Amino acid sequence: MKRIMITGALGQIGTELTMKLREIYGTDNVLATDLRRPEEDSIILQGPFEELNVMDAERMEAIADTFKPDTMMHMAALLSATAEKNPVFAWNLNMGGLLNALEVARKHKMQFFTPSSIGAFGPTTPKDNTPQLTIQRPTTMYGVNKVAGELLCDYYYHSFGVDTRSVRFPGLISHVKEPGGGTTDYAVEIYFKAVREGRYDSYIDKGTFMDMMYMDDAIDCIIQLMEADADKLLTRNAFNVTAMSVDPEAVAASIRKFMPDFELGYDVDPVRQAIADSWPNSIDATEAKEQWGFSPKFDLDTMTETMLEAIKAK
Repeated sequence: MKRIMITGALGQIGTELTMKLREIYGTDNVLATDLRRPEEDSIILQGPFEELNVMDAERMEAIADTFKPDTMMHMAALLSATAEKNPVFAWNLNMGGLLNALEVARKHKMQFFTPSSIGAFGPTTPKDNTPQLTIQRPTTMYGVNKVAGELLCDYYYHSFGVDTRSVRFPGLISHVKEPGGGTTDYAVEIYFKAVREGRYDSYIDKGTFMDMMYMDDAIDCIIQLMEADADKLLTRNAFNVTAMSVDPEAVAASIRKFMPDFELGYDVDPVRQAIADSWPNSIDATEAKEQWGFSPKFDLDTMTETMLEAIKAK
C-alpha cells in the first residue's frame, strides 16, 4: 500500500484507521471520505478529505480519478442494531456502497479491504470455537449483508482479479469514539459509564458470551493483512479474528480490579439480545494466525486498564 482511499472515515473504525495509516504512509497519501464533513477541529481534516455518499458511484469514481489510490478501504456501513430498524435502507447502503467500491477498485486495479463481522454467523452456526468455514445463516439484515458482502468480494477476486481481503471483526472496544449502534457496544458503554457514574445497566444479559477485540489490535490486523504476501493467502472472503470471549459479568469483574466499587445491573434490550443470542460464543482464529500471523496484544485486563485510564484523561 502506498496511496489509500477510505470510505466511512468518520465511523467507529474509520477514524482511528485513518490516523494510523497517515502515521505510517504519510498524511497526504491517505484520503478520508465520509457522508458529511466533520467539525473544523476534527483530526481527520489534518489530511485530505472529501465528502462522499457511497451510493453515489459517479462521485466515488471522480474522487478516485483525482486522488489515484492504489488501495481502497471500504468502511462505510450501517451497524447491526441500527440496520434492524431500517432493513431496506441498510441493504441499499451496505450492499450498494460495497458494489460501487468494488467497481472502482476493479477499474483502477486497486487492492481492496472491507470488514465483515461475527454477525455473518447465525443460530445454526456452531456456537463454540466457530471455525473459519462453517454454516452461515444469519437472521439479521446486517448479517445477510455481511454474508453477501463476503461472497461478492470473493466473486470480484475470482472473476476480475481484484485483490480483495477481509476479516470478520468481533465487538471492537475503543475510547476514541463512543458507541454507534452495534450489538456488542455494551462493552464500550460499560467503560464510559464506569468512569462517569460508577455503574452500568447492560442491555445484554449475563452469561451472553461474545468475542471482543481492542481497537488498536483491530487497526493493526487490517494493516498486517493488507501488507501480507498475496501468494500466502488461501482465504479471500473473510478471516475470523478475535482476542477474547467475554460476557458482561467478565467485563465488570475486570473493571472492579481497578474500580472496586463499580456496580453492574441489567436492562436487557430484547432486540439486541436476540441478535447476540444468534452469534457464536467464541470463534477460532487459527487461519488468520497461520496465513498472515495475526496475534492480538490486548487481553481483557490490559484493555480494561487502558480504556479506564484514557476515559479518565478525557
